[in-house]
Amino acid sequence: MCEKVFRPLAHPLVLVLARLRVPPPLVVAAAGAAGLAAAVELGRGSLLAAALLVQLKTLLDNADGQLARLTVRTSAFGRYLDSEVDLLVNATLFAALGWTTGEPALALAGFVGLTSVLSLNFNVERLSRGAGVPDPEPEGRATAVLRRVYDFVYGPQDRLAEWLVARRPTLTSERSISLLANLGMSTQLAALGVLLAAGHPLAFAWLALGQVAVIVLVLLPHRLPTQQEAPQ
Repeated sequence: MCEKVFRPLAHPLVLVLARLRVPPPLVVAAAGAAGLAAAVELGRGSLLAAALLVQLKTLLDNADGQLARLTVRTSAFGRYLDSEVDLLVNATLFAALGWTTGEPALALAGFVGLTSVLSLNFNVERLSRGAGVPDPEPEGRATAVLRRVYDFVYGPQDRLAEWLVARRPTLTSERSISLLANLGMSTQLAALGVLLAAGHPLAFAWLALGQVAVIVLVLLPHRLPTQQEAPQ
């Protein structure tokens, strides 16, 4: 969905934003605002409005990275901000889902499931490229704050993914990467939009949990080796 739909749709917008010299972090903030507005509409029970706002969020989310690369304005600040805004939007969407359906426990489980899938998706691709920690950049105060938040929120997820890959190297195989790539943020929010428009918001929580089950059954071993069984 990202490569075939949203990136091409975002490209004309990126060209306009580049001419207007709009800073990429402002586009990240706009994407976050659209996502939060979608959560508000979902909480109010306006499912179609929420569905449309979610797609707007995804469109802007695909525009910010393109804009940063086109204008040579990529930065650690923008990367941290993008990741943290995505997490905030996902959390509010699932909170609104629990509120409007009266199923907060299922919504929370769906949020944890989706976060786990997206984290594994990101880290498997990162580790398959052998990408380590980026070269340090000069940090302003705002970037330092965002980095600390990122380390607190995403650090445990990154370490867990590294632990899994170390014990299951096939996670970085072409087959695994292909499967996980199709469970990225753009695809997830497109599915959410379809389910909202169809009047079945709670199905998205079940969908997220189903993805976790598929990953466990298809990509992970039935039993991870213990430390004593690990090859020397």
